[in-house]
Amino acid sequence: MHILLERVGRGDVRATWLDSSHGGGAGRSETLALDALPEFVRTEETGAGGGGDRPRWVWDDTRAWYPALLSAGVRVERCVDLRLCHVILRNSTLTASTPLARAEPGRWDVAVEPEAEAPTAHTALFDFDEALFDSEEPAETANATTPSIRDEFAAQEEAVAASADPRRLRLLLAAESAGALIGVELQHAGLPYSAERHDELLTDLLGPRPAYGRPAVLETLARELRDQLDAPDLNPDSPPDLLKALQRAGIMATSTRSWELRRIEHPVIDPLLRYKKLSRLLTANGWTWLDAWVHDGRFRPDYVPGGVVTGRWATRGGGALQLPRQVRGAVVADPGWKLVVADAAQLEPRVLTGLSGDQAMAAAGRGKDLYEGIVASGAVEARAQAKVAMLGAMYGATTGESGRLMPRLTRAFPRAVRLVEEAARAGERGEKVTSRLGRSSPVPGGRWAAAQSAASASDATEADERRARSLSRDWGRFTRNFVVQASAAEWALCWMAELRNRLTALAPDEPLTASPHLVYFLHDEVIVHTPEALADEVAAAVHAAAQQAGRLLFGGFPVEFPVTAAIVDSYAEAK
Repeated sequence: MHILLERVGRGDVRATWLDSSHGGGAGRSETLALDALPEFVRTEETGAGGGGDRPRWVWDDTRAWYPALLSAGVRVERCVDLRLCHVILRNSTLTASTPLARAEPGRWDVAVEPEAEAPTAHTALFDFDEALFDSEEPAETANATTPSIRDEFAAQEEAVAASADPRRLRLLLAAESAGALIGVELQHAGLPYSAERHDELLTDLLGPRPAYGRPAVLETLARELRDQLDAPDLNPDSPPDLLKALQRAGIMATSTRSWELRRIEHPVIDPLLRYKKLSRLLTANGWTWLDAWVHDGRFRPDYVPGGVVTGRWATRGGGALQLPRQVRGAVVADPGWKLVVADAAQLEPRVLTGLSGDQAMAAAGRGKDLYEGIVASGAVEARAQAKVAMLGAMYGATTGESGRLMPRLTRAFPRAVRLVEEAARAGERGEKVTSRLGRSSPVPGGRWAAAQSAASASDATEADERRARSLSRDWGRFTRNFVVQASAAEWALCWMAELRNRLTALAPDEPLTASPHLVYFLHDEVIVHTPEALADEVAAAVHAAAQQAGRLLFGGFPVEFPVTAAIVDSYAEAK
């Protein structure tokens, strides 16, 4: 059963019961005051509304509806997030011929983000220079037809039914919508966080919190840098000033990036690297961050499900996806509770195994570390080589150690390597590639197309041709990784959705924060906050959910997805 919610007037909500069949028509409707919505949803969720099974709520944006319900103590089991689902269906190759995919841009093509309440830090769409690969922007939408929520839902149902693979897409849309619910619940519950412990960790590393200026440890390192470089006015936080000081001292650095500095042998490098590391900690997670983001013993970042084109999550401020090891000791369970920290081992290589149906690679990872299994297969001699070779295959490294090992990896696991090579070639041609469940990559933008056009012109220069080839190869590296990363994001969504259901079943009558609940997510890692008495059951649920996620994506193909589940008092104890 679906119940569609939409705002009407200035303070009312209309609930419409929809036919349970896909694409079914509207049934009865009811209009209620906005402040009556929590009790209405609670009644339907408990079955007291006479509908039997719990409904699947249909609404435009989970982040616009669910926070108020959670604040009123009402949890929702299932929903359809039309905003997130539209993005998938609009761009998927599986729905390319449907009216929804071919329609003129409209309201549903404009992503609207809520205003942040603290300093924000947007996650980039790509892992490399986004400026080179500007995706095509939607056309002007001001005068476009704006379908209602009901019309949009009907269009989405029609698109799925007419798609090349409805089963895969329905699973993806259900997982994406479940992720939207989880994202709101994560922010509502918050990550248990000790401000006092965070202050102690910072004080140990940086010195006491200063009233102004640098902490003592950083100031001492700054003086040491000025002395060694004979630069009394040096501001080590200024890359141009620092680079000039290094070069005046005879150090032929071309940038102040840490990876380059590590290659240089000079007494100033060690204190400089320590300064940069501590300065980065102060900037990203120092006392200012603590004041802005930790309140009442909880860190509540604003997660953005589907915030990256691959389907990975982003955050709007708080840096939850980059919580450094130096401060993880401040993530502590409440008294009488435990943290269950779970991590999926070698997720992307294992997803590649399932995507390609490579039996040899599946055997290499069966019951053991995948990289050790690659060594045991005879493809390479050492685990480090196996890791370098796999990362090279997924990210397109063709030089150095990775390039040298690639032919050996190809001979041992031809299906896996062929899959990413074909994805790269498609990207080089400007084509879309598609994940396991149906999320497709964007097409390259105007600069890419202009470069290819210039290289094809009769008066093209060698420089034009080199630029076109370079941009094609770069976009090919993106699509090579897209198919793996996007499919891994789908696995993670299915894992979390299944785990969420299993956690609810452990204490079905308890409020969210009084029962085991998810409090943190990072690509292939989750943290559950649980009463100590249920910690072992939560750990078992983590493992069972991972196996179910693998079955949902890859059926009976024998690829394993092992996870670790550490029961700890502090996040720092789990690693």
